[in-house]
Amino acid sequence: MAGEKQNNIWPLPKFHFEVKIDKEEWFFQEVNGLESETEVLEYRHGKSKQFAPFKMPGMKKVSDVTLKKGVFTGDTKLFDWYKKVKLNTIERKSITISLLNENHKAEIVWTLSNAFPKKIESTNLNAQGNEIAIETIVLSHEDLDIKKAPKG
Repeated sequence: MAGEKQNNIWPLPKFHFEVKIDKEEWFFQEVNGLESETEVLEYRHGKSKQFAPFKMPGMKKVSDVTLKKGVFTGDTKLFDWYKKVKLNTIERKSITISLLNENHKAEIVWTLSNAFPKKIESTNLNAQGNEIAIETIVLSHEDLDIKKAPKG
């Protein structure tokens, strides 16, 4: 029936998201690298009856996060932030990435702690191309927190 809402649960599409850098909304085309991994420590003593090492969780590692966006006239915010990176003097920021539902409300929120630009890449240029100019920034960070967004 027209206008009737389905009561099935569907996975969220990944194309509807927002990115905030220190609570300021920025517009990116793509986000990659939202990964966290725990290293495994192995130990076995010489008199162990088990012929394989014991495994236990070690330190956590997070991947660099890559953000891509279109190039707009006069918009140099990414380059301005990158230019502030100097030896032992970096401007760290909090990055919040939210996957949005059909009502434009956050469902899942990833927070990068103490992020700073590690690499910036300008668009490639091609006189025979027919594409949008895209710039890329790679962020290094210290922690990745993943949470279900609060309802309300």
